[in-house]
Amino acid sequence: MNQKSISSAQSIPSTQQLVYIALFAAMISAFALVPPIPVPIVPVPVTLQTLGVMLAGLILGPRMAWLALLLYVGLALLGLPILPGGRGGLAVLAGPTGGFLVGFIPGAWLIGLIAGRARQLSGPMQFARYFVACVLGGIVLVYVIGAVWLSFVANMELMKAFLAVLVFVPGDMLKAAVATVVAARLARLQLLPHSR
Repeated sequence: MNQKSISSAQSIPSTQQLVYIALFAAMISAFALVPPIPVPIVPVPVTLQTLGVMLAGLILGPRMAWLALLLYVGLALLGLPILPGGRGGLAVLAGPTGGFLVGFIPGAWLIGLIAGRARQLSGPMQFARYFVACVLGGIVLVYVIGAVWLSFVANMELMKAFLAVLVFVPGDMLKAAVATVVAARLARLQLLPHSR
């Protein structure tokens, strides 16, 4: 088997990895069933989806998390009613939440990338690394993409859009803490899947 064949075989997810990818896409869909909480000052509701994004990144690693979110977003855009409020379809991209949805994909990848190096750590250092990964990938990156999209779709000044999404920070920091605790516990029990 030549080097090209080996690298090609390594790029194909195993059956076990496909199960994890599908499982996390389904979990995020289940989180979307929790009724969204409207926010008066911005046309984007509070949902549990970001918790799913953070958990996917921390638990699956960058590649599988990226694929899980790509699957979830792809199914939603194909029309499956798996977004908060039972929405789905390409029209979602024309709305104010479209940027956040798209941002979940690179957000999960970044979380997995940063957290991947923390698997060998333990205790407070691992916890801190997981939490920072959630903040940078699940909050900062998703907010930047979401705010730029919101500014464009809602014809809002960019700075105003950035300030508007700051209302989500306290809730998302809490989600980051929950995801960190769950992932750190799974790591301690050696239950995290091997990611590539």
